[in-house]
Amino acid sequence: MKLPALALLCSVLAACSTNEHAMNKTPYSWPENVNPPAAEKKPHQRIIHGDTVIDNYYWMIDFFKKGPDSTKVVEYLKAENTYLDTMMSGTKQLQQQLFTEMKNRIKEKDETVPVFQNGYYYYTRTEEGKQYFKYCRKKGSLEAKEEILLDVDQMAEGHSYYSASAFNVSPDNKLLAFGVDTVSRRQYTIHVKNLETGEILPEAIPLTNSRTAWANDNKTLFYVANNPVTLLSEKIKRHTLGTAATQDVTVYEEKDNTNYIHVSKSKSGAYIFISSEATLSSETRYLSANDPTGTFKVFQPRMKDVLYYVVAQDNRFVVQTNLDARNFRVMECPLNQTAATSWKEIIPHRDSVLIEGVEAYKDFLVIEERSKGLIQLRVQHLSAGKEHYIGFEEPAYMAAIGTNKEYNSQSLRYTYTSLTTPSTVYDYDMISQKKELKKQQEVIGGYNPKDYVTERLYATATDGTQVPISIVYKKGFTKNGEAPLLLYAYGSYGSSMDASFTSTRLSLLNRGFAFAIAHIRGGQEMGRYWYEDGKMMKKKNTFTDFIDCARFLVKEKYTSTPHLYAQGGSAGGLLMGAVANMAPELWNGIIAQVPFVDVVNTMLDESIPLTTNEFDEWGNPKNKDAYEYMKSYSPYENVEAKKYPNILVTTGLHDSQVQYFEPAKWVARLRALKTDKNLLLLHTNMEYGHGGASGRFDYLKDIALNYAFLFALEGIQQ
Repeated sequence: MKLPALALLCSVLAACSTNEHAMNKTPYSWPENVNPPAAEKKPHQRIIHGDTVIDNYYWMIDFFKKGPDSTKVVEYLKAENTYLDTMMSGTKQLQQQLFTEMKNRIKEKDETVPVFQNGYYYYTRTEEGKQYFKYCRKKGSLEAKEEILLDVDQMAEGHSYYSASAFNVSPDNKLLAFGVDTVSRRQYTIHVKNLETGEILPEAIPLTNSRTAWANDNKTLFYVANNPVTLLSEKIKRHTLGTAATQDVTVYEEKDNTNYIHVSKSKSGAYIFISSEATLSSETRYLSANDPTGTFKVFQPRMKDVLYYVVAQDNRFVVQTNLDARNFRVMECPLNQTAATSWKEIIPHRDSVLIEGVEAYKDFLVIEERSKGLIQLRVQHLSAGKEHYIGFEEPAYMAAIGTNKEYNSQSLRYTYTSLTTPSTVYDYDMISQKKELKKQQEVIGGYNPKDYVTERLYATATDGTQVPISIVYKKGFTKNGEAPLLLYAYGSYGSSMDASFTSTRLSLLNRGFAFAIAHIRGGQEMGRYWYEDGKMMKKKNTFTDFIDCARFLVKEKYTSTPHLYAQGGSAGGLLMGAVANMAPELWNGIIAQVPFVDVVNTMLDESIPLTTNEFDEWGNPKNKDAYEYMKSYSPYENVEAKKYPNILVTTGLHDSQVQYFEPAKWVARLRALKTDKNLLLLHTNMEYGHGGASGRFDYLKDIALNYAFLFALEGIQQ
């Protein structure tokens, strides 16, 4: 009886502490008589489709273009940083408290669940006080002696940014290929390490996406070569160890600059695949991994508005495709007859179920499906002719097929998390249907998921569509309209923002905030239809969905407009800019991270990285109808002389995805036109890019700044 009684007491205390900060709110005193930077206006004329637009801040592109105003750009960004530091100076102690609080929840000495591949267990481990990690392996048994393949902590010394990724061991286990980026522009140099001697081989391959595929001869590597200016993936090259990268042979060149290209190896080890993909169509080439100097064959020539993805088994190829199947279906074909005319359906299309991925084993297929917005895993035991589903019980969660390297196995690794369940790794026996918990993320200092509540809600959009919302809050949260709530969304590229756990969010929830994810159109949570209804000429559905979700949460008294906040990054930052223009009265504050806000100008400039790859997502403004539609919602184009909410904008000087000048121009135009006295802050990280800091603790400083901004607006000072 003592344990339940103690648990009840803890639960009561936890509930009481939920509103402790809310009950002790003190209005924050912002520094007075501090003038924000006033960006210089230099009129630049854009004329297209008979439409003339004056852009006073176009000059801010000069640091990127290495133009005459490069120095002025840096000076302006630094002035904005100084202004932010001044305005947020009273929160410095709170930011440090938040950083320490969040850092203390992270298990510093830790390691990942080992992955078995070709006789070795591979894993990474972290050490106390270290920002990076060590990449290790053990031969045959977890009791064997550890071999440190890469000491990234040591490799990163002297670098303000360091990313090592795409670790790829050769079939004979003797060589390791990996990529390194020290600038934060996602442009990697590939290196190869001799694991027997410890030597890093002299050849280095620059300007790649880091991913490689080994041929079975253990001396040939295939990789993606990027354009040095646009950074687009342009060529697949073949590198032979012992030769200079300048001698590498181009085995495929993508002529369509709207496509991304990738290279990979089948789990079976039999094939090298080259995939070329745009938003609406794709094409695959394949080659025997035993014949690296052979010629790649086209699997099926690209077809208009058809995507297909290929995995290999011993006696067939399995194809996931949306050919005559908007939500995708699964097909098969013989190894020597790969054209679409030879594809035979094995899992049909369903309007209510999206097929997201297929994992192939020797005797199993695992299909990742999405039904009613949630993932389920379908397991087919081929020789037994049976199938079953792995089900999950929480109202909102995220599940995904994990890292499965062994082709001849009956074990499936998958991951699971929710807004209240820390990230969890399971190994699942596909014959016995028993799962084994391998690891759950540990929250240092204690965490009880029963102290928190998660719900799945549905808001009715303007056109009657039901939009899901996942929400979490701490017990004791009162639905009286007085509690603060942070609403997050993304809503682009068909990327689903599933409900997942992060220990940093506890600092928000424990101070009385609710956190909600709006699963708006433009993502793919409710199927391919959901994505298509939020892109191109239907993009505004993304914005109105978000606004309707916010109004629903206010109506249901989860919050009210004086306590409602919005957050989004990258394409989600476009969402933030749009809703700031469309419904500024709804929000007390907005956080826009690396926001894509200058849509028209960026999509007109094909020298900017990723622009041409995005035409099928946003449209090509060289077409008049696309131009006019884009211009009608582009946040930068639609800033007006009116009141705006408090806004915090963050960017990175070296961002290769959304260039720094977009948020900088947006802030400058907002400053010049807005009629309120609310906060408008711009923070530019002068050393990092799109993903922020590379160390495992440094990124917490950015979160601490975001939270301090929210807490100051709420009067929460500790």
